[in-house]
Amino acid sequence: MLRYKRILAVLIFSVVWFALAFAPIVSYGQDQPSREAEGARLLHGAIDMHLHMDPPLADGTHDEAVIETIRIARARKMRGVVLKSHHEPTSTLAYQLRLEIPDIDIFGGIVMNRSNGGMNVDAIDYMATGIYGAPGKVVWMPAYDSEIESNPPYPKKPFVAVSRDGKLLPETKAVIAAIAKYHLILASGHIAPEEALMVFKEGRTQGIQHMIATHAMDLAGKMNMDQMLQAAKLGAIIDFDFRDMFDEGGIRADAIRKIGPERCLVSEFWTQKSPRVYADPAGVGKFVEAMHARGFTDRELDIMFKENPARLLGLPPQ
Repeated sequence: MLRYKRILAVLIFSVVWFALAFAPIVSYGQDQPSREAEGARLLHGAIDMHLHMDPPLADGTHDEAVIETIRIARARKMRGVVLKSHHEPTSTLAYQLRLEIPDIDIFGGIVMNRSNGGMNVDAIDYMATGIYGAPGKVVWMPAYDSEIESNPPYPKKPFVAVSRDGKLLPETKAVIAAIAKYHLILASGHIAPEEALMVFKEGRTQGIQHMIATHAMDLAGKMNMDQMLQAAKLGAIIDFDFRDMFDEGGIRADAIRKIGPERCLVSEFWTQKSPRVYADPAGVGKFVEAMHARGFTDRELDIMFKENPARLLGLPPQ
C-alpha cells in the first residue's frame, strides 16, 4: 500500500512539474499576436499626413521631427509622410530627403501663414510646377496665423484673413482656384469651423477632389459633431491626432464611429510625447488594442492609416 502511495505521489509531482514547466509555451501559443506585432502590422504601409518638421524655436524648445524620424518611419515600413512646417514651405525639403532616404514616399506642402506670404498664389504655383518630381501636395489654410488663433484668449497678433462678414475674401478664393488647378489637397489648417466649411464649399464648387479638415477636434478651430458631418458631406476627410485619441474619455474615437472611418484619417504617430518617440510598434500596438476594444476592425484602421491617405496623395492602392 505504501509503495502505491509513493508511486501516486511521484505521478502527481510529475504532472504538476510538467504543467508548470510548459505552461508558458502553451499559453504563448494561445495568446493574441503581441502588441509589437499589432503595431508593426498597422505601420506597414501607413502614411502620416501631418508630420511637423518645424525647427526648434530660438531658445531650443518645441522639438518636432528630424531627419532621423523619417529614417525611423522607413524602418517601420511606413509608405510615406507629408512634412509640415508652420513658417516655411516643405516641398524642397521633401525633394532633398527623397534623395537621402529612398524607399519611402516623402511629400511637402505650404501653410498660408504670414511668413509664407499669407494667401500666396505664387508660392502655390512654384510648389506645383517648379520642383522636380512635384513633391508638394498640400496647401493648408492659415495655422498659427489664423484669425481665431491671433486674438484672445490667444496672444493678439497680426493674422491672415480668410473671410470677412461671413464671406470668403477674393484672395482666399484665388488660393482655392490654384489648389483646384494643380489638383492639390486643400486642408483647413487652424481656421474657425465656420470658415472651414465655407472653404470646403468653395473647394467643392471649384472642383477640388481632395480636402482635409485638419485636427478637426483640436486647437482653436475645433469642430463639433454637426460641423464635422457637414465637412464630410462636402467631401473632406476628417483628420484626428493619434496622440490624443483617447483623451477626454475617447470622444475622438466615438466621433470617428459616427462619421465613419471611410471619411477619416489619423495623423502624427507620436507614441510618446516627452521625450518624443515616433511610431514605436509597441505604442502603436497599444493604440490598436484600444481601438479594437471600441469595436474598430483592422480593416477600418487600414482605411484611416493607409487607404485614405494614399487616395488623397494620388498613390495607387497596395
